[in-house]
Amino acid sequence: MPRSVNSAASKARRKKILKQAKGFYGKRKNVFTVAKNVVEKGMTYMYVGRKLKKRDYRSLWIARINAAVREEGLTYSVFMNKLKAKQIELDRKVLADLAMNNPEAFKALVASVK
Repeated sequence: MPRSVNSAASKARRKKILKQAKGFYGKRKNVFTVAKNVVEKGMTYMYVGRKLKKRDYRSLWIARINAAVREEGLTYSVFMNKLKAKQIELDRKVLADLAMNNPEAFKALVASVK
């Protein structure tokens, strides 16, 4: 009995990996064994990157709020503490957006907290 290899499935599997490796440099894009390793590693970076993105944005928002609040004579930690004491429930994303795009409203908020 002849050996059955199911070449259609094998080709599809290789084609899928090589399609994901499109745009890579050198052998990474067209040698299956190399591409497979690189794509797999890229997938792990993709997963980790989604978690790091959240941290990076939070630190960016904090830096923006701190810069805007220091112009008003407060520090970030004091400002956040006073917000919590006044029970103003605005997250850092909204506060940073106010500080960047609507400075008048942010100044009014800081004045109400002082």
